[in-house]
Amino acid sequence: MGIVNVTPDSFSDGGRHADEAAACLHAERLLAQGADILDIGGESTRPGSQPPPVEVELARVLPVVRQAVTLGVPVSVDTSRHEVIRAVLDAGADIINDIRALQSPGALAAAAAHPRAGLCLMHMQGEPATMQISPHYDDVVVDVAGFLAQRMAVAETAGIAAERIVLDPGYGFGKTLDHNLMLFRRQRELTALGRPLLAGWSRKGTLGQLTGRPAGERMVPSVAAALAAVALGARVVRVHDVADTVDALKVWNSAGLGGAPGCDNNETQRRTDP
Repeated sequence: MGIVNVTPDSFSDGGRHADEAAACLHAERLLAQGADILDIGGESTRPGSQPPPVEVELARVLPVVRQAVTLGVPVSVDTSRHEVIRAVLDAGADIINDIRALQSPGALAAAAAHPRAGLCLMHMQGEPATMQISPHYDDVVVDVAGFLAQRMAVAETAGIAAERIVLDPGYGFGKTLDHNLMLFRRQRELTALGRPLLAGWSRKGTLGQLTGRPAGERMVPSVAAALAAVALGARVVRVHDVADTVDALKVWNSAGLGGAPGCDNNETQRRTDP
């Protein structure tokens, strides 16, 4: 999953693709590098961030979505707002990637109204503005698994088929270094929930804490984290550095280690029936 941040303030690449033309070019570049899915976002969710007005988020993402859906791959939109969910799905997006797991007012109904759309439900303790202020868990893996199971059950009750759902443990969202590492080491336990896992480690602060490198110099740690996430059961990796991650997964696959989706040296599978 290649990241297209249409924001001026994302933690790693904020401002680089903040206008429609730059974002569309970036999306095409990611596809050329081997991305299987494009993930378009108009809200920075870095620690301490505040959400933009809904009309600003819509203005950022809708033109890019309309272009991206012509490129022949599944298009995901990183959003929590029902207005944006409805608008991008109506525009042809295939997936809603929601860091708030459809807890925002109206989000669940908006997603349920599109019975063919895929959903990614993520765990986050708190909100981006406050999530890194003293996060606490009794057992981070048990707590995250319980939350994801509960949100999946709520979605199913609303008529969303389990087959439409992917789960994300939310690395870096309301978690300390120790929480993230414990969750990572025990990530395979989350596969017991019965749905594919998405792992988003790319350029995250934990990698900076482990290596001492700033966000712009975390390509190698990010690729290493992606490989480890796949080894621990992830089926989707959300990344900034698509070409490097694809190359690493091709080598991984060639060693017969298994578990690396979409990296068998065949042409990237294009969208048929979402």
